[in-house]
Amino acid sequence: MLANSGQACKIVKLIDPASAANTAEATSGWVDVRESIGDLLISVSMGALTGSITWTVEDATSGAGAGAAAVTPEDGAFAAGVANSSQRRNVNSSRVRGWIRVVGTIVTGPVLVSANVMFHPKYTV
Repeated sequence: MLANSGQACKIVKLIDPASAANTAEATSGWVDVRESIGDLLISVSMGALTGSITWTVEDATSGAGAGAAAVTPEDGAFAAGVANSSQRRNVNSSRVRGWIRVVGTIVTGPVLVSANVMFHPKYTV
């Protein structure tokens, strides 16, 4: 049954690979995850790193960010970003209120970053 898990997964880009000089440039837009079931796998990658970056996950009740609040992943908060590395965290989709985003708090930039979320969509009949 697990053999096809990867094939059933949907991947959504949160942040295109980019050089982010500040937190605003390392913050994704809101992504609708209402169709997900099980865990949301959030992955972040860092390339060259001049200063520092700390990642957080937020959820909201709308695509405009209504009621935005931090969400703690099941496996704990992201560690401080390290150059040329990747991290992933899981958030159970039943714990989010419909939309998520990642926020990369940059103290000193620039930082090369990218982020994605992967999940299994609910099956419809």
